[in-house]
Parts: sequence; structure tokens; C-alpha cells
Amino acid sequence: MSFNNMAQKVRNAALPHGMRVAQLRCCVQLYRPIGFHATLSFLESRAGRYSRDEGALLRALGVLEASRDAWHVELRTFDGTRRLAKEQGARQPRTAERNPYREMWWSGAPREGALHALAFLRDRRRIPPADGDAVAADLHRCVIACLESGGALASEERLLLAECVRRIGNRRTAAAWEDDRTGFFRALDLLRAARHVEVAAAECVSDA
Repeated sequence: MSFNNMAQKVRNAALPHGMRVAQLRCCVQLYRPIGFHATLSFLESRAGRYSRDEGALLRALGVLEASRDAWHVELRTFDGTRRLAKEQGARQPRTAERNPYREMWWSGAPREGALHALAFLRDRRRIPPADGDAVAADLHRCVIACLESGGALASEERLLLAECVRRIGNRRTAAAWEDDRTGFFRALDLLRAARHVEVAAAECVSDA
């Protein structure tokens, strides 16, 4: 079933409230820009207790649809930019170019979404602990700084974050997938947190 069909069911006041909440969760299964559970948490923070309240349920759907609409605009913009670049001989996106097909953020409110996702992951201990891992320890430092400042990172922290992303990315290899699945998925979880920090800090600059 399509996102729009499920959204219609969320709006259908003739259906039991619990069924409508379940349809909202199905919508989030299809569009979950900051992860399934973090997206549901962000919707509740914006709309209220949608699991119990009619108005909050409709507001939550509206917030989700607005982000999804903004994401579609970003996709069209990216497609147009890539067409022009290919005509000029650039067959692949630049490394620094954010790809809305591959990397998701809360379109329309990227910093707010990223900060919420980071707090959600931290509070539920879903960012792998350092446990003697120097890179993970550095990333935790960046996460804490990002959350405490509302996104802003000092120049030193930005450099540290970039190095964390590089070193964590190097762990995602075919050999790691074959030989150390636990380590491979740990790297994915660390990289996910790092990407949220990147998005939150994208337009927040500190000279501290």
C-alpha cells in the first residue's frame, strides 16, 4: 500500500483510533528520515501524544507529510544538478555533495531532526560506547558538544568529526562484513550518529 493511501486511513475518523495510529506507523515505515523510532519520537515532540489524541495524530501526519514533500523537492533539485554536472563530464557526485537518495535527514528542519535523533540515540544508549575504542570516544565528544551547543561545533571539533567519519568509514569493508559482523554493524551505528552530527552542525559555526 502506498504512503498516500495509508495517510488517507490516518485521516479517516470512521476508523478506530488505534488502527489510525497503526497506519501512521506504516507511513513511517516508508518514510523514516531519522530512523523509525527516532522519527516517531520526533513526531510526538512536535505534535503531542498522537497515540491518544485525535488532534495530535493529525498534526503528526501533517509534520511527516511536510517533511516528505520537502524531501521530494530536494530529490528533484538533486536530479537537476546531477543532469547538468553529467553534461559537463562529471559522471559521479562529488564526495562532499549530500545525496538525498542515500542519506536521509529531516527535510524542512534538518538541524532540529538531527539533534532530536542524537538525543534519542544517546538517551537509549544506541550509540556504541567507547569501550577502549579511541574513534568512538572522539565521536562521543563530538555528539556531546553538538547537543550542548544546539549544533555548533568549534573548528577543532569539526576536524575531529571529519576524522571520525573517515576512520569509521574505513571499517565498512567486505572483509569486515565477512570476518567481524558485530564490528561492521557497530561501525554503521557509529557512522549514523556521526552523520546526524554533520547535519546538525552544517550551518552552525563556532570560532571557539
